[in-house]
Amino acid sequence: MTEEMKYKNPSLPLTERVEDLVSRMTLEEKMSQMIYDAAAVERLDIKKYNWWNECLHGVARAGTATVFPQAIGMAASFNEELLHDVAGTIADEARAKYNQAQKKDDRGIYKGLTFWTPNINIFRDPRWGRGQETYGEDPYLTGRLGVAFIKGLQGDHPKYLKAAACAKHFAVHSGPESERHHFDAEVNKKDLRETYLPAFRDAVKEGKVEAVMGAYNRVNGEPACASKELMENILREEWNFDGHYVSDCGAIEDIYLRHQVQESPEEAAAMAVNKGCDLNCGRVYESMKIAVEKGLLTEAVIDKSVKRLMKTRFKLGMFDPEDEVPFNQIPFEVNDSQENRELARETARQSIVMLKNEEDILPLNKAELDSIAVIGPNADSQPVLIGNYSGKASKYVTLIDGIHNAVSDQTRVYYAEGCDLRTTEPSYWGNQPDAGFAEAVSIAEKSDVVIMCLGISPELEGEEGAVANSDGGGDKIDIALPGMQEQLLTAVAETGKPIIAVITNGSPVNLNSVDQKARAVLEAWYPGEEGGNAVADILFGDYNPSAKLPVTFVRSMDQLPDFRDYSMQNRTYRFMEADPLYPFGFGLSYTDFEFSNLKLSSESFSTDSEIEIKVSTKIKNAGEYRGAEVVQLYLKDLDSSVPTPKYELRGIKKIELDPGEEKTVEFELTRRDFALINQEGQAILEAGEFNIYVGGSQPNNYSQQLKKQKVLVEKLEVKGNSVELGY
Repeated sequence: MTEEMKYKNPSLPLTERVEDLVSRMTLEEKMSQMIYDAAAVERLDIKKYNWWNECLHGVARAGTATVFPQAIGMAASFNEELLHDVAGTIADEARAKYNQAQKKDDRGIYKGLTFWTPNINIFRDPRWGRGQETYGEDPYLTGRLGVAFIKGLQGDHPKYLKAAACAKHFAVHSGPESERHHFDAEVNKKDLRETYLPAFRDAVKEGKVEAVMGAYNRVNGEPACASKELMENILREEWNFDGHYVSDCGAIEDIYLRHQVQESPEEAAAMAVNKGCDLNCGRVYESMKIAVEKGLLTEAVIDKSVKRLMKTRFKLGMFDPEDEVPFNQIPFEVNDSQENRELARETARQSIVMLKNEEDILPLNKAELDSIAVIGPNADSQPVLIGNYSGKASKYVTLIDGIHNAVSDQTRVYYAEGCDLRTTEPSYWGNQPDAGFAEAVSIAEKSDVVIMCLGISPELEGEEGAVANSDGGGDKIDIALPGMQEQLLTAVAETGKPIIAVITNGSPVNLNSVDQKARAVLEAWYPGEEGGNAVADILFGDYNPSAKLPVTFVRSMDQLPDFRDYSMQNRTYRFMEADPLYPFGFGLSYTDFEFSNLKLSSESFSTDSEIEIKVSTKIKNAGEYRGAEVVQLYLKDLDSSVPTPKYELRGIKKIELDPGEEKTVEFELTRRDFALINQEGQAILEAGEFNIYVGGSQPNNYSQQLKKQKVLVEKLEVKGNSVELGY
């Protein structure tokens, strides 16, 4: 090892190695590293590298990999440990696939270790097609799950990353998809800091996320990939983010073509790089040379970006001997293993929310069922298992497959599609959209129970350009069940046979009719490769449902503000005035849980103290089934000087209990948890009273009535003068 080749010496400090490597590169070589399909620099042993990879719920777009439930489903688990384990498993598969690709000198797209995941945008409107990629509508829950996923993906090695995570899309991005390339998301400072930024702050400051991706849209007039406020003032200066920043794909082109805040490619490239966008998913950065020649961009600024990019590659072990990086030893056989399939099944079980169970019709007793009718367009559908940004499973278990697997040969399982997902008019050949109704009604009449598999699919919601025949550019233009599903449900309900509805979707849909006509309702989301088995596990009592809704199911479009309005007024459980159909945080179980003995370590504290408030409660399984409950802690500010949310989630713990078992659950709250965000976006701790609620649902009366479970409450007083806290 010569002194001149410091960057190849693994024993030297990371900063020194990065500085040495970048100092050896020409301007052209540096610029070649700032485009997502970075070129090789053979003389420095820099291999060609494609930065673009995805792993939203499994390694995506790179062949066979374990397909876990879509992100919104995993969020319904309310289980940080589970998401950490899933992400760690995904990273193992990613390394296994990467290691094999390297042996074959395959350095193409979706073969690298830099994953543009997780999506921690706030799912503020059910029409958004990409809401399925998120962890729901709550900033706290999104932050907790985002941090868990990031840590699982990146690993805990003191020197190397197992994989590099990327928090996206920074910031204030949640539709409309059809306008994302030119839309200006106008948001006040309070909503920005209270709702849209907390999960990103957590990802950066606690999760130590390696990368952040900028959104397509503008935010208060500034392109999100060239924003002084977002990128310089908040991300770099306030939060001390030291990773790299990547544009969404085509977002730099939008700066001059659609946002029209610059007039040329070189001006757009210079604007983005000067603000700290290090990597271009697109080709506009090929114009950087012209920008330098025109004096719009300096080599010193380019150096900053290249150093940040190279630092990530060093941390992934790309410049070190193969045997020094432990993750290089992960064998290909780890990918798509039986163990990982079992984790996918467990994750799906924990993601399925039981929304209704009239007269305890569930779980079904297999021994007492002679016949089951399985009806609906999603019963035998692979697409509804998957969601978007997915890999390919080696085996898919559809809903009807899972039911067949669960029952014996002595139980007759009838099947009828009934209708497809979208058709409402006769075909050119005269086929009627309700042509399958007679068969569906017939098998319902011959069965003991009907399982109706309804909802939507990734073919009807998703990213702009990814959804066929969508008037919303990937978004839903309304939330009704599409096609003839409502009519099919009505026809089957008229048989009088008990109906259990299983809903597959990535976003809330109107379930008023389903709630009225079905005896039980399961929200299954897009449940992954083992989705059918997981649904059957719950239907037949082999698993007790424990999931909660990470997003509000409104009753109708009348409860929604304008889609383009980014104000949080009357949005999500934190600000809605009317009762929805199914509230955030709601989900039923086969057993009963009782809460008691809510205690606070102190009844008050001063604004100038550093006290941590310990909150404890007892939870008992008072029913007959082993089960898990998500213990939820909410705060309510009773004396705020500015409008604040009705309630704010500030703690989650998932607790599993045997029948009759009781445990004590503890939470810790800091001063920051009690702070409000004022109109200037400042975090202020004010004197006043707070309610602290702990239970298995939101504390509002409607949630407690649906849950049939009391939420406990204690008051706490904050004393002293108002103080500003760090955001």
